[in-house]
Amino acid sequence: MEVTVAVDCMGGDHGVRVTVPAAVDWSRRDPQCRFVLVGLQDQIRAELQRAGELSSERLRVHHATEVVGMDEPPANALRGKKDSSMRVAIDLVKSGEAQACVSAGNTGALMAISRFVLKTLPGIDRPAIATMLPTLKGHTHILDLGANVDCSAEHLLQFGIMGAELVASVEGKARPSVGLLNIGEEDIKGNEVVKEAAVLLRGSGLNFYGNVEGDDIYKGTTDVVVCDGFVGNVALKTSEGLAQMLATYLREEFRKNPFTRMLGLLAMPVIKSFKDRVDHRRYNGASLLGLRGVVIKSHGSADAFAFGFAIEHAINEVRSGVLAHISERMAAPERKVKPA
Repeated sequence: MEVTVAVDCMGGDHGVRVTVPAAVDWSRRDPQCRFVLVGLQDQIRAELQRAGELSSERLRVHHATEVVGMDEPPANALRGKKDSSMRVAIDLVKSGEAQACVSAGNTGALMAISRFVLKTLPGIDRPAIATMLPTLKGHTHILDLGANVDCSAEHLLQFGIMGAELVASVEGKARPSVGLLNIGEEDIKGNEVVKEAAVLLRGSGLNFYGNVEGDDIYKGTTDVVVCDGFVGNVALKTSEGLAQMLATYLREEFRKNPFTRMLGLLAMPVIKSFKDRVDHRRYNGASLLGLRGVVIKSHGSADAFAFGFAIEHAINEVRSGVLAHISERMAAPERKVKPA
């Protein structure tokens, strides 16, 4: 299946130095992938020339005159920069010229513009940010990660449905398990919203496991972990900080003296294997689920290797028909959406 991806080339900490090489690499690997490279055309073409792909039929440059800053208020980006690379890339999805958009830009602006331009799928009140995390059993998907700080029980139910359909579509799992992140496994634990959400999830027809705790995320207890954006963002950032601390500790221990440095050299194959397994770059790319179009958010500091995984997520979601599956599930006769 041929897929066209609109890339916000100016987004992120590194802009065209990362986004363009990643798109070039994918165009070489998959002849059925085409890219619309959106941004300041002179900078994009300079990168294409550097990569030897200035005349490729699978890489089209679409000029945009403005750039959304990484710390720019979302309202400013939405109202004041209608010709930004981010806005134009999303407009291309809206018009059907592209099936997906990938951006490493300002998360708040990307969500605001995407929601304004694309709107939400029928039955979905709010889009959610979902990403994949490594676990002892492979990986899990967690949502929401910051788009919705205050959620109702119905919103959490919708997140569970979207997460389950994402896993079922992309990974081919017939009935992905769904867990509700809580402070304990017992039904009596949690605030009233979480308790009500558990009741809704249990009666939804999903493969609902029940409440899961923070340590269940990395145990891989369920395929999907549902939470509000406040809790999800804190959990994600805490995990990232812990990973950085452990990596720093490990480096410091191996550099303590000549003996430990020698041990470090001997252990290098094991260290490299460990690093590959937990390399955050391989899990780069968060889905903005619930929109009428595929939008993937890359980490702002991503290098070309990591940005390539965000592109891969976009391609996989288009080819697996995630949007159609979510829409079908929300429109199913047994699905009774209560007002939020």
